[in-house]
Amino acid sequence: MESTVFLVKALIILAVFGVTLLIATYSTYAERKVAAFIQDRIGPNRAGPLGLFQPLADAVKLFFKEEFVPANANKFLFILGPSLSMLTACMASAVIPFGGSILIDGQYINVQAIEVNIGILYIFGVVALGVYGIMIGGWASNNKFSLLGAIRAASQNISYELAMGMSIIALLLVTSTLSLGEMARQQGEPLFGISGMNWNIFYQPLGFLIFIICAFAETNRVPFDLPECETELIGGYHTEYSSMGMGLYLFAEYVNIFVASAVMATLYFGGYNFPFMYDMGLPHNIVTLLGTVALFGKIFFFIFFFMWVRWTLPRFRYDQLMNLGWKILIPLSIANVIVTAAIILFKQEYFQ
Repeated sequence: MESTVFLVKALIILAVFGVTLLIATYSTYAERKVAAFIQDRIGPNRAGPLGLFQPLADAVKLFFKEEFVPANANKFLFILGPSLSMLTACMASAVIPFGGSILIDGQYINVQAIEVNIGILYIFGVVALGVYGIMIGGWASNNKFSLLGAIRAASQNISYELAMGMSIIALLLVTSTLSLGEMARQQGEPLFGISGMNWNIFYQPLGFLIFIICAFAETNRVPFDLPECETELIGGYHTEYSSMGMGLYLFAEYVNIFVASAVMATLYFGGYNFPFMYDMGLPHNIVTLLGTVALFGKIFFFIFFFMWVRWTLPRFRYDQLMNLGWKILIPLSIANVIVTAAIILFKQEYFQ
């Protein structure tokens, strides 16, 4: 019995890691197709049917390019920077619940690589470490444009992590837990008689708006891609990188987009829960499978949203970026915490 549970858990961990890399790989293909659609072009269509082998062709090209290390650069830190970015990006998906539970031989096994009761803190800690990869790579390049890009990335991440953290505190007041699995389970409860619809977006719409804006800034995506702004900094922190160093930085960005989309779907949009999930009388494992499909549908929508915004909105100036973070989002997030706490106290005082 225990060996079966161990084997299933090992398969879940491998599946989570594999699916994360696969989605990040084909996000590069999807991004080109979305950009082509918005700009009225065809997009990649030469490598394989419908251009589906384009990500593999890109990977082969990057792998066989010459790895160039600039003169007077710190070689160890130059290699460590992109490696650290990639490592932290892959670690974040470990605590996300990708489904309910599987029933095998009378035992329930959660569809989650690692179940910890501080899941949201784990993600924040790992994501915060990611900026060290950018900072180390930018500093080790011995190039002023790389260093300026790295400093921009660090200041941008610190500024927007404050507002993101405050938006999460309001959510913690509502859910009373730090566990992502428990948050997802709570959202499976009925709302207005519909099971699986007790989503946090109905209780924290402002918190979600702050969170998604900060997620764009944390992943360095347009309109917040100032650390790699080509009109001012050539290529920013990865100016001197080529071959797999460049590839790891680009790949880490797409892994971060996938993780941010999965976290938003889990925190605010019910995670693996979907309407009427417990009212259809389906077997437990079928409901779990449908829940996983529903979660990936939500994740793909958010990934598409990241791409849509990139090819639609212009880039902010750096002073506008800082003003938005410090003068608008942080005060709004603090007000959101105060209002949420006041409503909870009022409800406890007069309705319980």
